Amino acid sequence: MPNTAPELELDAYLRLNRASIAEWLAAIRELSGCDDIDCSLFEGSGHQVGALSTLTTERGRLICLYAAEGMEITGCRATEPVFLLPRAGNPEIATRDEPWQYLSGLALAWPEDRFRLRLTPRSRVLIVRLEPDFSAPVVPDASDVSLSNYEELITCYLHRAPFFRDDSDAIRLTNDLFLNLTRSPVKSDFTCQCPKLDRRLLRAIEKIRYEPGWDFNLQELASHSGVSERNLYYLMKRETGMTPYRLYQRNRLLRVRQRLVDCQCDVPHISWYAADAGFSHLGRFAALYREHFGELPSETVQWRRNLQGSGAGKQIVEEPDLMLS
Repeated sequence: MPNTAPELELDAYLRLNRASIAEWLAAIRELSGCDDIDCSLFEGSGHQVGALSTLTTERGRLICLYAAEGMEITGCRATEPVFLLPRAGNPEIATRDEPWQYLSGLALAWPEDRFRLRLTPRSRVLIVRLEPDFSAPVVPDASDVSLSNYEELITCYLHRAPFFRDDSDAIRLTNDLFLNLTRSPVKSDFTCQCPKLDRRLLRAIEKIRYEPGWDFNLQELASHSGVSERNLYYLMKRETGMTPYRLYQRNRLLRVRQRLVDCQCDVPHISWYAADAGFSHLGRFAALYREHFGELPSETVQWRRNLQGSGAGKQIVEEPDLMLS
């Protein structure tokens, strides 16, 4: 099965792809903690309505929604302040009885707001939800400080997200983001510079990401990028915090995760997917998978099965998590 996940923020935490409307609703309700959220489609079959990635820490939760079909999401009542950031398409938002407005930049929904989202096909929206114990002292009042400073914080975080070294690094940086968002106010002269990656480094990254059949070869990667092996190594380490091989390894793991998220078969062939991505030692694969994503491969599959209702009370026992001890 080819990987078909869309370009999505926090793709290392992809939870749902090619979802039915029933799965989509179940996922949104579980992650938002709001059982009365509803979703209606503008048109389309409803068989593959979108994708979703989510990263949760003790301080809050990030949810990235991707709408494959046009839809309206209603009944969203925030129990704590919620940030909403458009990432693609032309999403719209309405709060209380106010008219629809384009979500052209960062918006903030307060607990008293019951907001609605209207997503055009291929829209992406990032939702940043703070946990009650960590929303103090306060998040910004629009009259107090421009939301653009907070948007810059989130954008810089997303710039770093493709280069999380592992799950613990992701959790640390995400907690830092939540902490910065709850410092009130972010100073008006605040700047968070997100440096552009060197074009030679970008060539290397794109080769690693978009050529799944390529086997790692540092000399070949350096030649493709137009730098020496030594310079490529230090350039990538300096600008992303990762070595070329670490990035290559992580992207192979991401391809396996996409297939596991997509899997709707009775017995998920975890070992097949791992071997197809070049992992010959399956126990080591399971350990690497947990190191990078914070869960075992079987748990990734089980999450979606639970949404469908067919996985309740049933364990994935294909290979006892691939001999992981």
